Amino acid sequence: MSKPKLLIIGNGRHGKDSMAEILEREFGMTFRSSSMAASEIFIYEKIKEKYDYVDAADCFHDRCNHRAEWYDMICEYNKYDRAKLAKDILNDSDCYVGMRDLSEIDECMKQGVFDLIVWVDAGDRLPNEGKDSFNVPRSRADVVIDNNGSFEIFERKVKAFGKLIFVKACKC
Repeated sequence: MSKPKLLIIGNGRHGKDSMAEILEREFGMTFRSSSMAASEIFIYEKIKEKYDYVDAADCFHDRCNHRAEWYDMICEYNKYDRAKLAKDILNDSDCYVGMRDLSEIDECMKQGVFDLIVWVDAGDRLPNEGKDSFNVPRSRADVVIDNNGSFEIFERKVKAFGKLIFVKACKC
């Protein structure tokens, strides 16, 4: 049995990448952040001169200063197939981290790109993202992982989730 294909979503800086890193370390799940993948695939080339970026990593690290612009560029990239970036990422990964557009999620689910959508929520301690760069409701996720306590508590929850998803899915 192959590993399930996951989509991890939630507001900016709420712990999505941390969740993916824990699942990678503990269960061997591979992942790519949508922002890093988008920077490498097309965004860096589009805006490198505008912001004087030296490489795709430099572009990626400055993304927080241009979230709405990035959102618009990703939507444009996916204009003819709302699942395009997701399929690009999942060609060599088990998990896509950070999709921010509801129509893209809906198209991915229609095409069977993901098996499960996970929301990471730190809304009790961090602000939510603006509607100009994120239009996905929490209710769209199949599972919610709370990240409002300590990192240790969050890590315990992610490991428990991983045991259910990966160990059972990968037994032969």
